Amino acid sequence: MAIGNAVQRGAYVYVCNEKGRHLYLQPVGTGPQDGLVDYTSGSVNIRHGSYIDTFDEKGALRYRTSVCLA
Repeated sequence: MAIGNAVQRGAYVYVCNEKGRHLYLQPVGTGPQDGLVDYTSGSVNIRHGSYIDTFDEKGALRYRTSVCLA
């Protein structure tokens, strides 16, 4: 099922399908720049420290990308 919405509330990102049904939630980091970066119908990107983690529509981690801190 495709991702319809992702929103950060406090220390978690809540992900719902296109009908508004809850799919999963992911914790975010505690740093000042940590949290929801963006989402598409197939993935959610969340920043944790110096990494951006990409999760699929089932909540599985698919990629971890290093962020340039320069």
